[in-house]
Amino acid sequence: MQAAVGDRIVVRGHKMGEHDRVGEILEVHGDAGAPPYVVRWDTDGHESTLYPGTDAIIEHFAEPAAAG
Repeated sequence: MQAAVGDRIVVRGHKMGEHDRVGEILEVHGDAGAPPYVVRWDTDGHESTLYPGTDAIIEHFAEPAAAG
């Protein structure tokens, strides 16, 4: 799994009725985009260090073009 600052991580719910957890990756501490990640969770703004499991996916976002 590889991520960059600004990517979104989605951790799928495990049980019927359990919602997915979505957060923004604030820091990447592994080599070449590998975990662990510091994540700010969308639901409450809580920040935590995460070693994602197989139930997580990374949604990559392209960097904005430089002005000028």
